[in-house]
Amino acid sequence: MTVTAAKGFEAAGVAVGLKSTGKLDVAVVVNRGPDKVGAAVFTGNRAKANPILWSQQVIADGVVEAIVLNSGGANCFTGSFGFQTTHQTAEKTAELLGVSAADVLVCSTGLIGSGDEVFRAKVLDGVQKGVAALSADGGTDAASAIMTTDTVSKTAVRQRDGWTIGAMAKGAGMLAPGLATMLVVITTDAVLDAAQADAALRAATRVSFDRLDSDGCMSTNDQVTLLASGASGIVPDLDAFRAALADLCGELARKLQADAEGASHDIAIEVRHAASEADAVEVGRSVARNNLFKAAVFGNDPNWGRVLAAIGTTNAEFDPYDTDVWMNGVRVCTAGGPDAPREQVDLTPRAVEVLIDVKAGTHTATILTNDLTHDYVHENSAYSS
Repeated sequence: MTVTAAKGFEAAGVAVGLKSTGKLDVAVVVNRGPDKVGAAVFTGNRAKANPILWSQQVIADGVVEAIVLNSGGANCFTGSFGFQTTHQTAEKTAELLGVSAADVLVCSTGLIGSGDEVFRAKVLDGVQKGVAALSADGGTDAASAIMTTDTVSKTAVRQRDGWTIGAMAKGAGMLAPGLATMLVVITTDAVLDAAQADAALRAATRVSFDRLDSDGCMSTNDQVTLLASGASGIVPDLDAFRAALADLCGELARKLQADAEGASHDIAIEVRHAASEADAVEVGRSVARNNLFKAAVFGNDPNWGRVLAAIGTTNAEFDPYDTDVWMNGVRVCTAGGPDAPREQVDLTPRAVEVLIDVKAGTHTATILTNDLTHDYVHENSAYSS
């Protein structure tokens, strides 16, 4: 049931022709309460789409009644017309639900620069049909409606001591961190105030979506939203809630990684014994964004020299001549020199694990990425055609 697994939520997914395939393309999620708490994190890209600019204003007071999401058009760099479209989307939703437009979040995903009168009309039609179709069983359709190049819908649920968290996510390309990495809607029936929801969401995204770096390309439309209805009537242990939320976000991040455009390997880069967590993240990300390393993995080549070359570009505290590297369980480099023969490393499975021990401290971080493939290049060379 995804976002409708938690009590107090209804959702719908409808088709209004934004996608040429005729598939579902507008989703609506409504919080029926009794609480109407919302928190969100947004792309760190300075180039932000109109829905992001709108939603940043809406979330300021921590009150959210509903969220509308469309696929098949990013509504980004569409000028004042695009912002008016976002505003009208929220106003139409508010009118139909009997709430304030200032409490309606809007998200869009698709081709940047696309948006015209036809687009606006279809989105508003989607709002009309989506609100009419709202139900406690609509989570599955909503999750399908936000897909673009995704090959599967992505959902997750966690149930604990009388409260539930449900979620849906989309994302397959332009996956790089910046507070969020895709469109995600998370719902819970736990009793939380806005400050608690915001703190929990930021803590969860920091160790999940912010560490997914599939292709190094940050989108203009990324948003992760947490809505809390309080419908369970249960005030959760905050540590338990934060742990469950982080676990759910981690699952979704891995699902996004597994569906990355054209990828043939899912790569987990674990950095150990760093001087700080920030150093561990920086070292891991330098490898995740190194095209030579990613191309080598695509060719099943355990080229550990490219790992050392990548981490040498960072400002992290470590000695490259006292660093060890493992690839799929085989230590191929020790103290900056060769160790086990490369032939012992099997990179034919989809899952690839790279372990880097920088021997500089006690901190650890893992970055998720993918290989660089012909299919990725082909798909993104023809994305707008």
